[in-house]
Amino acid sequence: MSELIPVHEAEQRIRSSLPSFGTEQVPIDRAAGRVLRQAVRAECDQPPFDRVMMDGIAIALGDGSRRTFTVRGRQLAGMHGQSLDDPSGCIEVTTGAVLPAGCDCVVPVEQCRRDGDRVELVAGWQPQPRQFIHPRGSDCRQGDELLAPGMRLRAPELAVLAANGLDRVEVARMPAVAIVATGDELGEVDQQPLAEGQIRRSNDRALAAALHGRGFDDVLLTRVPDDLAATTQTLASLLASRQVLVLSGGVSVGQRDFVPAALRELGVTQVLHRIAQRPGKPMWFGIGPQRQIVFALPGNPVSALVCAVRYLLPALEQAVGLPGVGGEPVVLAASANTSPTLTCFIPVRVHHDEAGRTLAVPVPAPTSGDFSGLPRTDGVVELPPSGNPAAAGTVAPLYRW
Repeated sequence: MSELIPVHEAEQRIRSSLPSFGTEQVPIDRAAGRVLRQAVRAECDQPPFDRVMMDGIAIALGDGSRRTFTVRGRQLAGMHGQSLDDPSGCIEVTTGAVLPAGCDCVVPVEQCRRDGDRVELVAGWQPQPRQFIHPRGSDCRQGDELLAPGMRLRAPELAVLAANGLDRVEVARMPAVAIVATGDELGEVDQQPLAEGQIRRSNDRALAAALHGRGFDDVLLTRVPDDLAATTQTLASLLASRQVLVLSGGVSVGQRDFVPAALRELGVTQVLHRIAQRPGKPMWFGIGPQRQIVFALPGNPVSALVCAVRYLLPALEQAVGLPGVGGEPVVLAASANTSPTLTCFIPVRVHHDEAGRTLAVPVPAPTSGDFSGLPRTDGVVELPPSGNPAAAGTVAPLYRW
């Protein structure tokens, strides 16, 4: 039996083995949620002109003593820039307009009293130089890098792309994933009634949901029985058409655990098998002959989800160019049991205290097959091997479902 691999070494082996899925160009309207794989630089200064920030009047301030002005024109947003040549005059302006040449101050409409073309400043209000003017280039200068490869394209990033004229953008190509449930005991979700000894397939749906939640949408679900020939045939077909295989079950050392043997026969190179952790010890990871990524997760539901959030999802995010961020630090709100030899992953429920700390309340599952309580949790915390329980107040990394 192979020696158990420490969690940190398993993570390192996976991360150092990962291929890239390449890139593709997509229209901006299909780029939301994708991972940017190009640098984006400012097309021009932003704002590209001194921009008016308030509706009101633009004036030449001078020494600030003048209190009345005569309207000499209007400068609306989107109009060509106008000029003010007479310091006794003003130009009516709207938010977003070009600041008229010759003006160096904007007076908000709320601070004006207007009678026809005559405008008087409200008593007691004193304008200041460059007031309510958004200076040219104050956001960015032409050529500044605004977006870097590896950024997830959310609403702010899409706004930057559009504002800089990028109607197409280079993003990471998302892999085609197959999730393979293994086991003679698996029945279909809608099967009525289940035969004696059967359970309904659930791991594949849970894993698919986890993938969809991170932006991996091309996911195929299938199943194989506990049979070496059938397993090998199905996996051969999937390796030819999919970049990522995720298997659930059949990966331990039982007499009907055929997944490792089938993968060896198909030329998938084993990178690791069996990790020093609870739950999820039997996990297997390898790289296919055409650089396919293969995760073979344990069949117990809690084990499968733990391995997914700890290894599978971070690995795929790295492969599409996202930076590895690790677990989110949280503070244990109560003590939690540990193991002297294994890293333990404990389901927790998360909330915030009055000081703003993120607290994690342990909600341990009785066994790795007991998953009905997981909907009342937010993820798992990782606790290193220890001869003593982890005390309340311990800081630990959280991996969210």
